[in-house]
Amino acid sequence: MDSIVNKFKRSTSTWGDHNMLVNFDVTKEFSLPSFDIPPCHNPIEFLKHNTDEKSNAECRIKFKHGTTTLAFKFQGGIIVSVDSRATTGSVIATQNIRKIIEINPYLLGTMAGGAADCTFWERELGRRCRLYELRNKERISVSAASKLLGNIVYSFKGMGLSMGTMVVGWDKIGPNIYYVDADGTRLKGDLFSVGSGSPFAYGVLDSAYDFDLSAHDAAELGRRAVYHAAHRDSASGGNIHVYHVKQSGWENLGFRDFDDLHWEYQDQPKPSIIGDVQPMMLNIQD
Repeated sequence: MDSIVNKFKRSTSTWGDHNMLVNFDVTKEFSLPSFDIPPCHNPIEFLKHNTDEKSNAECRIKFKHGTTTLAFKFQGGIIVSVDSRATTGSVIATQNIRKIIEINPYLLGTMAGGAADCTFWERELGRRCRLYELRNKERISVSAASKLLGNIVYSFKGMGLSMGTMVVGWDKIGPNIYYVDADGTRLKGDLFSVGSGSPFAYGVLDSAYDFDLSAHDAAELGRRAVYHAAHRDSASGGNIHVYHVKQSGWENLGFRDFDDLHWEYQDQPKPSIIGDVQPMMLNIQD
């Protein structure tokens, strides 16, 4: 009993009509978790250049991964759309992984790269965002949340983290999207697509994106972009999840199975561009 009392007797704070005994150590709560690293002078160089003495081959683990995630702003907020396939090299591990991580009711994170890395660090980001909210009595901004994540992963730069994530949400200044990767890169933008299927997704987004889209059309654009990427990228597939981030918080718009969407879209008439291309072709001189 004495040990419990000693643990919480250092400082006091008042909340309403109740006096609460608290012991909050900032250095402890915000310190980074410790992990086992190679017992050498420079772990980063060890991971880059370590070789097997017998075969003289590199021992560094090289991950093979793929996915399709995207997020874009429009007049009604932000649409986030992702697939749900997880692969281990050429093997499909699961078709049902959740690549949108719900950090808090106003913040979302996306997963591209190592599933374990993205899940662990974005959950840690959620814990830190909650601590910020409790201490400051207001929600953390999207900019600050992305900066927290960027600082965390930068401290492990070169040690094998595999992350290409987006931090998406709504704060005092409106909707915001930040891209953060394992090297500590942090970029703000209005439209991002991350993963092996992103070149295909960008092709669809560039052809149909408009800021004045309705919420229904924006969600359909996000869904179609991921569908076409998954159709061409073997590392993407499964289900397509769509979220809508609004001023009142994010809303889960549900998911659609890729195979069902494939047959639904195949039955729809294809747009024709021959009429637009023909006048240009007529002007070509032999």
